[in-house]
Amino acid sequence: MSDNPTVGSADPGAEVVTAEQALAKSSRQSDIEALVASKGGDWDALLDDIEYADSEQIILNMGPQHPSTHGVLRLILDIDGETVTKARAVIGYLHTGIEKSTEYRTFTQAVQFLTRADYLSPTFNEACYCLAVEKLLGIEVPQRATIMRVLLMEITRISSHLVAIATGGMETGALTGMTMGFREREEALHVMELITGLRMNQGFVRPGGVAQDMPPGWEERLDYFIKVMNQRLPEYDELLTGQPIWKARLQGIGYLPVQGCLQLGITGPPLRSSGLAWDLRKTMPYCGYEEYDFDVPTTTNSDSYDRYLLRVAEMHESLKIIKQCRERLKEPGPVMVEDKKIGWPARLSVGADGTGNSLEHIRHIMGESMEALIHHFKLVTEGFAVPAGQAYAAVEGPRGELGAHVVSNGGTKPWRVHLRDPGFVNLQAVSAMCEGGMVSDVVVAIASLDPVLGGVDR
Repeated sequence: MSDNPTVGSADPGAEVVTAEQALAKSSRQSDIEALVASKGGDWDALLDDIEYADSEQIILNMGPQHPSTHGVLRLILDIDGETVTKARAVIGYLHTGIEKSTEYRTFTQAVQFLTRADYLSPTFNEACYCLAVEKLLGIEVPQRATIMRVLLMEITRISSHLVAIATGGMETGALTGMTMGFREREEALHVMELITGLRMNQGFVRPGGVAQDMPPGWEERLDYFIKVMNQRLPEYDELLTGQPIWKARLQGIGYLPVQGCLQLGITGPPLRSSGLAWDLRKTMPYCGYEEYDFDVPTTTNSDSYDRYLLRVAEMHESLKIIKQCRERLKEPGPVMVEDKKIGWPARLSVGADGTGNSLEHIRHIMGESMEALIHHFKLVTEGFAVPAGQAYAAVEGPRGELGAHVVSNGGTKPWRVHLRDPGFVNLQAVSAMCEGGMVSDVVVAIASLDPVLGGVDR
């Protein structure tokens, strides 16, 4: 049971803890912490020293492992029987130092690091970082590049939500839901591979625009993707939405009302499942989202089942946006700023050897203009200078508000880059969602948050 009256169990008849019970619990708190922090020694001697053997409470170490903890997340649970009395999330088992690594690369090279943070939504990582850099540069991205960013982000949103449903189904025993989720995700990744050259961690969104224009045949591939998704998304309602076992496992589990979300800074589907229609695409528009016609689905039950329903509904809304992007991309235009001091000099094209510099660009810099070759070399190796200052940009990622705080000292490399990853922030709700529930419900509650530990441990 959480000490915060606004979060925790949804049962209004939950047991009230008396002052004497609270005092007894606090007196044993140091003993429990000693067990958690133990680095070695004789376990029996440790138990005898703190008289833990006289207690009926058990400390359960859960994780870090796949699949039950939704990644390399360690959970320390205090349990009384099968009831969780305290839940603590321990992170850091996947720490990669991505933010620090960007300080030793140019502003363009940093994209290749940041795209690997939340590896299930790489385009969002790239977009929020580039938006912050573009604020510092004071530049405006070409319209076609902005539309392409929106297109790629919405395809990625669908891909990420499919993984959330698939892995959540796997962790609760709904294996057909897992195979279906990954089946549709492949269709999304096929489109991403055609447009960017890579399935994941593309590094395609860059300061000033995107790496290259849409490749030949993108219209047919995108139309096929839209058709397939419109046919298959209703299958999730047939298989899961009304399935009695699925509903019994998710309904009323991981309860977190709107007051708890606001106190903990929770965003994304967990916040919208509590009835608050907070979506940065509507509330703080970016990339021209205010010009697109789509809705922000909400529910009011604040549980794991509602978060599942929202992700399915949001995929339908993303398909609406993708269709609108498809029509807007009929108009040609540049995909990178024209400023030669900022815009990546190469004009990329997909050839027999994959993605590389176009033959026209190579012919120009190698055989026609020594100045162009020098500029190409310096811009690629040294990068462009960004005026001193700091900027924050945020986008609505699949898990909530994803932000990038970029600081420049006037050089060609970031002085500091920090990501506000929604998976990291949302993990604060683990205690509130799990305490007072059953051990078997912990996995469901964690899965409903859909944390990606690459972003949590960035």
